[in-house]
Amino acid sequence: MKRVGVWIVGASGSISAVTLAGHAAMVRGLARPDGLVTERTDFAEAGFAPLSSLVFGGHEVRRRSLASAAAEILPACGVHGLAERLTDALEAIDREIRPGIARGAGPSIEADGARVVTTDFEAIEAVRHDLRDFATRNDLSHVVVVNLASTEASRVPHAAWQRLEDLDAALARGGDILPASALYAYATLAEGFAYVNFTPSVGSRLPALCELALHTGAVHTGSDGKTGETLVKSVLGELFARRNLRVLSWFGQNILGNEDGRVLNDPLHKASKIRSKDQLLPKLLGYAPETHVGIDYVPSLGEWKIAWDHIHFEGFLGGRMSMQFTWNGCDSLLAAPLVLDLVRLVELAHRRGERGVFSAAASFFKDPMGTDEQRLVAQDEALLAWIARR
Repeated sequence: MKRVGVWIVGASGSISAVTLAGHAAMVRGLARPDGLVTERTDFAEAGFAPLSSLVFGGHEVRRRSLASAAAEILPACGVHGLAERLTDALEAIDREIRPGIARGAGPSIEADGARVVTTDFEAIEAVRHDLRDFATRNDLSHVVVVNLASTEASRVPHAAWQRLEDLDAALARGGDILPASALYAYATLAEGFAYVNFTPSVGSRLPALCELALHTGAVHTGSDGKTGETLVKSVLGELFARRNLRVLSWFGQNILGNEDGRVLNDPLHKASKIRSKDQLLPKLLGYAPETHVGIDYVPSLGEWKIAWDHIHFEGFLGGRMSMQFTWNGCDSLLAAPLVLDLVRLVELAHRRGERGVFSAAASFFKDPMGTDEQRLVAQDEALLAWIARR
């Protein structure tokens, strides 16, 4: 099998550093594939690209090397002594990382190493050039672009987002039309490459970009990786629905550190994340209970995230009861294997000749594209059914 390119937006961030170090460790036999859904026994005959066939590059807007990021982040996640054994592999990937595009990312994104562009069209062309160059230089069969950048600021939709013809006309006139994630999505889909949006940012959700993907034959999926509190919600919500216990209120409070926490401390950036996390329960329950999703930045937590949830529900004869749970996890360790899973899944979808939204990956996302199904088991069964249709 020819090599498959993986281009990461936010290449030196926490999730990327753990993903790339983890990949190198597994390929070298230094780590088990724990957490990889695609390594489950029921996927053994799926025909996924071998992990050893993946070649990495990416964009980064900060002046931070991947090797130094891994050396800082892995010990903070409780993984000691591994980064130093992978320095050569990470430095090789560093040479494939290019200055990223910060245009349209929002006011809280630190971008001391970003590429300077003056229009959206120029930004798209710069990304397309980097992707083509990466694919040609490494003799790649396909490229999968994964958005792991910090959540961008929420913004008012533009009228040109609805139709590709209108979007192209608006881009030709210049101006601030697309957020950063959509600039990357446009460039990726225009090249016919696959796009995965692991963030709650807009990405490829715009109708005009969905049209573009169908036109070029590109596969895309998202959005917002489901790794912790919302993963638990997607199971517990179904429990209450199946037992016909009415949820009256569901209060969740999240505290986290690292760069993502700092960015989400900005209300404009936080709004996109809260919207993604809060849309799940009505779809699971069939009604909208009283809800609250709190997100607060606690720098001392570093790479760790803690969530407390309080569920108030009503049972037989109107009796009121409650349930509480606490989730304490290192989000980068939870997210990294899913990134590799999604790369393998969309690459396989591309080889199968699929195009457009890849809804079979719904189980990986808080706000999945192409489906309203939020029940985790049903999502997983849909993925298994898709695999079986080979």
